[in-house]
Amino acid sequence: MTLTPAAADLLVTLTDLHGPLMFHQSAGCCDGSAPMCFPDGDFKTGDRDGELGDGQVAGVGGPFGVWMSG
Repeated sequence: MTLTPAAADLLVTLTDLHGPLMFHQSAGCCDGSAPMCFPDGDFKTGDRDGELGDGQVAGVGGPFGVWMSG
């Protein structure tokens, strides 16, 4: 995963505040289609959600679970 320095700084800050993180992107219009960031486990994935992988970011840490709606 490649991030701008500002995005990496934000991930460090969010991880310091909330602990491990996860990302989910909805494929539907009603949920919005922007990627969303949650404390790991706070977003309950469903049967139609697929885990794309766990991302590690140099200098930031991780892993960050990355999920996509079916």
